[in-house]
Amino acid sequence: MSYPPDPAAPEPGPVYPDPPYPGTPAPPYPGSAVPAPPYPGSAVPSPPYPGSVVPSPPYPGSAASAPPYPGSAVPSPPYPGAPASSPPYPGAAAPPSPYPGSAAPPPYPETPAPPTYPGGAPQYPGAGAAPSYPAAPTAHPGVTPTYPSGPQPTATAPPYIPPQTPPAAPTPAAPPEAPAPDDLDYRHAGSRIHVAAHQRGADATAIGQLAVQVPGFLVSLAVVASFAVGILGTAMGWLVILAWLASGALVFHRPTELAFARHVMKLRAPLAEERARLEPVWREVTARAGIEAHTYELMVENSTDLNAVAAAGHVVGVTTYALNEIPSSNLAAVLAHELGHHTGGHAWTGLLGYWYSLPGRIAWAFMRGIARIAIRVASVFSLAATGMVYLFIGMFVIGGFVAAWYITVPLVAAPYLLAYVGRQGELRADRQAADLGFAPHLAQVLHHFQAQEDAVKAQAAAQGRQLKEPGGLAKLLTTHPDNYTRLQALEPYLQLGR
Repeated sequence: MSYPPDPAAPEPGPVYPDPPYPGTPAPPYPGSAVPAPPYPGSAVPSPPYPGSVVPSPPYPGSAASAPPYPGSAVPSPPYPGAPASSPPYPGAAAPPSPYPGSAAPPPYPETPAPPTYPGGAPQYPGAGAAPSYPAAPTAHPGVTPTYPSGPQPTATAPPYIPPQTPPAAPTPAAPPEAPAPDDLDYRHAGSRIHVAAHQRGADATAIGQLAVQVPGFLVSLAVVASFAVGILGTAMGWLVILAWLASGALVFHRPTELAFARHVMKLRAPLAEERARLEPVWREVTARAGIEAHTYELMVENSTDLNAVAAAGHVVGVTTYALNEIPSSNLAAVLAHELGHHTGGHAWTGLLGYWYSLPGRIAWAFMRGIARIAIRVASVFSLAATGMVYLFIGMFVIGGFVAAWYITVPLVAAPYLLAYVGRQGELRADRQAADLGFAPHLAQVLHHFQAQEDAVKAQAAAQGRQLKEPGGLAKLLTTHPDNYTRLQALEPYLQLGR
């Protein structure tokens, strides 16, 4: 029979069940010296209760090591500094290698390296060799390769290839223009049957040009003398006058002529292909005329017009159009015409007269400028002042005519006379070319000129414009006769050719 506990009584200790067998003592309380009985079925005595006097496992460095727990396959690794690891118990399996694929850990300091196992380190049961994946296919630009399994490797970005612009289709070259036909009758093939007695002369036209330039020359001499003596004194003034008179010889100085042609007339030396085209034609023309080809210098002018020029004493210039676009026979006719200017003296007399009349022309232009300025200034003030200026200029001109009519009259008539002499010089040069057998070819060139003029007039008429034709006095100042006049002058040679 049990009684209820007294509330004032101390709390009793735990009541243990009755022992299963008679005579078995009750387990001791905590702190007693007697060890607790082992648990049923345990092969090893259970660990002591806390607070028991049973000694704990030895600390690192002690001689004896605690046995491993049941079922443990590998003893715990020794602590650092231990002289040797405790030997495994009999029958225990060798310690496995580290994780698959990992390298063996380095030995601790002063610890001998573990022995090498035959055939390599053992592996865990069932662990096979690491699978070898097939080689990744060659990656194409912009395509990420795929792998059979496992983590996908980081794709390496393909090398940067800058975009390339496809080459443009080559532009087909324009077909080369057909060269002008070489239809010239090379009668002499570079040789000649005669040589002219005079390589350069002065015909009636050349003498007429010099005569017309005399009044201008006298005016220029007066202008040069006035400035030279008035500024430099008598002695130095006369030296300047003599130097100016001698400067006319430069017309026949070839380097000076070439400089004049290059800088004033904008001519240049022919290129190699231009010279190859020009020289054979020129040699045929000079051979027919009996002139040495090297007497004159060939030059070229960059122009789209059909033209040629005879300059100074030794220069024959031709345009690129005439050189490249017209047949050789027509080119020969043009060159023969310019050679006629040279052999007749028209080129050097014209340039010499222009040079000696230049100071007078400059003085006349200066006086005209002063007169225009005076008229404009007077017109600002009043009409009466303007009238007075006109009256003064008129009295000055009339006084010049009365006092030195032999100078003033030729000066006024000189432009018209020079234009007339120029027209005659053109007709003489045409006859020179016709005498050499180029009358039909020169006529073709003149017809070309006339066709160009007719085309310009037709275009103006289609646009409702009317070209201004030169008047009576303007026609007298023309230095070249019209094409019909020149064709008419060639009629006798053309009829003989028929």
